[in-house]
Amino acid sequence: MSGQWPVVKLGEVLTHRKEFIQIDDLTNYRRPRVQLHAQGVVLRDEIQGALIKTKSQQVCRAGEFLVAEIDAKVGGFGIVPDVLDGCIVSSHYFLFAVDDAKLDRVFLDYFIRTPTFREQVEAQGSTNYAAIRPTHVLGYTMPLPPLAEQRRIVARIEELAAQIHQARTLRQQAAEEAKAILTIARRAVISDCPAQSVALEDACEAIIDNLHSNPRLSETGIPCVRSPDVGYGTLNIEGAQRTDEEEFHRRTVRGEPRANDIVFVREGGGTGKCAVVQPHQRFSLGQRVMMLRPNTERILPRFLLHQLLSPLVQEEQISPLSKGSASPHLNIGALRRFNLKLPPLPEQLQIVAELDTLQAEVDAMKRLQTETAAELDALLPSILDKAFKGEL
Repeated sequence: MSGQWPVVKLGEVLTHRKEFIQIDDLTNYRRPRVQLHAQGVVLRDEIQGALIKTKSQQVCRAGEFLVAEIDAKVGGFGIVPDVLDGCIVSSHYFLFAVDDAKLDRVFLDYFIRTPTFREQVEAQGSTNYAAIRPTHVLGYTMPLPPLAEQRRIVARIEELAAQIHQARTLRQQAAEEAKAILTIARRAVISDCPAQSVALEDACEAIIDNLHSNPRLSETGIPCVRSPDVGYGTLNIEGAQRTDEEEFHRRTVRGEPRANDIVFVREGGGTGKCAVVQPHQRFSLGQRVMMLRPNTERILPRFLLHQLLSPLVQEEQISPLSKGSASPHLNIGALRRFNLKLPPLPEQLQIVAELDTLQAEVDAMKRLQTETAAELDALLPSILDKAFKGEL
C-alpha cells in the first residue's frame, strides 16, 4: 500500500542540470514544445542557428524532466523522449536529471500526470506570479516504492493503457464502418432506382448564392451560418457566430432560409457539406455557404439531401471539380448542371425511409462512440490514481 511507501522530495531523486551552449549560426537545431496539461514533450521545429535570437541555450537529454517556467502551473512539463535527445531550450525551461538507481523515469512520467502532482505545482507561489523556480520543483513530493515495485506498477499501467487504446480503436472502427455502410447504401439504393436524370436546377425552385463578403459579426444577435457550422447532414445553429439585425437583412436580401431548404458549402475544405434547414431556424449565410430550395412537387428535400451526400454527387461530381485547388470551390454554373436521379415521389419516400432508418442507426453509433470515448478517457486517470495509492 502507498501508506507503506516513503514520501520523498523530488530533490532526493532529481538533480537540476544546466548545460548551456553557444548557438552556431550555420547549424540547424531542434526545439521541443512542452504540451500543456501534462501531455508530454514533442518536436516544435528545426531551425537554423542564425534565426535564434538568444545565443545561449540549454541542451536536453533523453529521459530528463523538462519544466516550463511559465506554463508549469497549467501542466507544462514532461519527460524528454529519446527522439528529442540533444534538442535545445532557453533559460525559461528547467532540466532535471533522474537518478536511475532510485527512480524509474516512466514511473515519474505517470506520476506527473496525476492530480496529486498537478495540485502541488498549482499551489506554488503567488497568484500574481505564475512562474515557478527550480527550488519549487525539487520541493515537490512523491511516493517512492522500491525500484522493482515501480517497474511492476509501470508494466501494469501500460498493460491497462494498451487495453484502453484497443477499446478506443475498436469503437472508432465500428463508427467508421457504420458510416461506410451508409455511404454504400446511398450509392446502391439511389443508383438502382428506376428514374429519369435531371439537372439540379430543374429539381429546385431556387438556387440562392450567398454574398461574397465576410459578415460583420456581433457579440449577440442572429446566427450566421458558415462552413464550419455545416456538417454532412448536420447544421449547428447554436454554435454559429452572430450578426445584428441590420447585417442579417443585408445578407438575406437574396432570400432568407426556409424550412426544408438545403444549406450547401460551395468553397473551402468542406466543399459539398450540406444539411436540411429545420422549422423555426432563423439565420443568414456566411461567405462560402449557399442555399438550395427543392421543388417539393418534384423532389423530397431529404431525398435531395441523401443524393447530395451520396458518392454519386460527392465523389463523381464534386471531387473532380475541386481537385488540385488549394481552396476547392464549385462554380455556380457547374452546380446548376449537377446530374440527379429523379424517381417518382412515392419511390423517393420509400428510399428516404430506408436511408433515414440507417442514418438513425449510424447516429446512435456515433453517440455511443462519443459516450464511450469519454468513459475511456476517464479510465487512465482512475488507473493512475489507484497506482499511486498502491491499489494496482
